[in-house]
Amino acid sequence: MKRRQFLRLSSAGLVGLSLLSYFPQKLKAQALPQAVWVENGEPEQLLERALKEYGGLQRFISKGDRVVIKPNIGWDRPPELAATTNPQLVAALVKACKKAGAKEVKIFDRTCNNPRRCYHNSQIEKWAKQAGARVEQVRSNRFKTVQINGELVKEWPIYEEYLKADKVINVPIAKHHSLSRVTLGLKNLMGVMGGDRGQIHNFFAQKLTDIDRKILPTLTIIDAYRILTNNGPVGGNPADVKLAKTLILSDCTVTADYLALELFGLKLDEVDHIKTAYQKGLAKYPIEKLNVKRISLG
Repeated sequence: MKRRQFLRLSSAGLVGLSLLSYFPQKLKAQALPQAVWVENGEPEQLLERALKEYGGLQRFISKGDRVVIKPNIGWDRPPELAATTNPQLVAALVKACKKAGAKEVKIFDRTCNNPRRCYHNSQIEKWAKQAGARVEQVRSNRFKTVQINGELVKEWPIYEEYLKADKVINVPIAKHHSLSRVTLGLKNLMGVMGGDRGQIHNFFAQKLTDIDRKILPTLTIIDAYRILTNNGPVGGNPADVKLAKTLILSDCTVTADYLALELFGLKLDEVDHIKTAYQKGLAKYPIEKLNVKRISLG
């Protein structure tokens, strides 16, 4: 806009409207938060409100996209025991992706227990298929070696369907972990890693950071509807489950994980793998001045 034109618009009292017409996307982006925390709602309500406050899923999903949703399906547990991602949340997300224009939505996880039982008893397979997703068990011959070139990891096999996706949405459940204190977004990505994952647990924080740097998702949505507060990651005792009715969303996995520490009363310095990921530059935003929108639906 030329200065003369700006002054003419100003004299007519139209500066605000003119700026919006010239710079709508820039102004909109500046107004959006870097993360959203929504609480006191059911899974579908939490997701709908979080996406609305974050500018809509169409910010990230384009028409014709092949989308991978990566929940935690790792354990042979029903949803009530909070060892796996809430199936209603997964289904709602599948529908939202389809509505945003996704051509295909795939769901898979490299499970720790028997995959058939995990997919069935978590109820993720049933709910996701009903919502229109392709739910597939991970095949051992579909991993591709990726050059990591990290400090401790030089290469690692990653699931090919994950690598081929146009967009990836990481949907971990927030829960306690006996080794890493918590398992959230960064650790949930182990479900697309092949090879001997036990090797990652030596110098875990740095190795996970090395690999995750190459496979960070488009969005991370932390399911904290129910959280597992003790005896994770497997759980099994209803007394260890807390109904938190919360969802955290960000396009930065480190940011989402950092915020979720609040659910467990933890600080960044107390969780090595999240701290290391932050220190090594995996975060998009400085945690000292995060722009977080917090909403209670209750």
